[in-house]
Amino acid sequence: MGSSRLHGKIMAKVDSEHIVFDYLINQLKHSKFIEKIIIATTTKKEDDLVVEFAKKNQIEFFRGSESDVLDRYYQCAKIFSSDNILRITSDNPLADPTIIDDLIMNYRKISCDYASTKLVRTYPIGLDAEIFSFSTLEKTWKNAILPSEREHVSPYMIKNSNIFSQFNLRNKIKVPMLRLTLDREEDLELIRIITSKILQRPILMDNILQLYNNEPKLFEINKHIDLLEGYNKSLNYDKEFLKNKSANYEKKD
Repeated sequence: MGSSRLHGKIMAKVDSEHIVFDYLINQLKHSKFIEKIIIATTTKKEDDLVVEFAKKNQIEFFRGSESDVLDRYYQCAKIFSSDNILRITSDNPLADPTIIDDLIMNYRKISCDYASTKLVRTYPIGLDAEIFSFSTLEKTWKNAILPSEREHVSPYMIKNSNIFSQFNLRNKIKVPMLRLTLDREEDLELIRIITSKILQRPILMDNILQLYNNEPKLFEINKHIDLLEGYNKSLNYDKEFLKNKSANYEKKD
C-alpha cells in the first residue's frame, strides 16, 4: 500500500467491480501448481485494508517489516513452514498463470535453488515470477546487507550464482519489452485499458501481445517510464549505504 509513486495502488479500482488485488488473485487461482496463496503485507495501519481483503477472500496472510521485505518473506515462510516460495509482487496484477506453471515445472524438474523469468529478461515487465527454496531464502536473509537486497528479496540470490544453482525461464518467442507493472498513474490507466479490451479470463501474455499488435499506440501511455524504476532507486540507496559504511570505518581507524 505504501508506494511512494502511486499510493494505495493495489486497492485502486480497475473496473466498477474489481480492484488491482482482485485481478492478481484471480490470475493466480488459474495456476495448476500453486498450492497456497499467502499475502505478506506490513504492520502499518494503512495495510489493515490488505488484511481485510485477505480475510474477506479467505486468503492467509502475514504482517511484517515494511522496509525489510526480505525479513518479511523469511518470517512468513518460517511461520507457514514453506519449503518452496513462489514470489509474485502485488504490483503485477496481470501475472500469467501459464508462465508461472512453466516456471514451477522447470524448478521441480531441475531441482535448483533459484528459478526466475528475470535472470535474462525475455518476458514483458510485470509478468515476472521467481521461486526459491526455504534454505536459499534463509541463507539470503542471513547474509544480504545492501538496501536493494533487503527491499527486493532476491538480488543477493541472483548475484551469487556460485552459491545458488539457478535456472532462467526463457520466452520461446521474441516479444516487445512492454511495461505491464503498476507503479504510476499511467501504468494503472494501461491496466484498465487492457482489462477492458481483453474479455478472456485469465488474461494471458498472448492476449496482451495480440492487443499490442492490433493497437500498439495504447501501450505508449507508460512508455516513457523507466522499466526498472523501483529497483534502480534502491541501487542509489546502496551507494549511500556503502558510502556511510566506508565513512564509519575511516572514523574507527
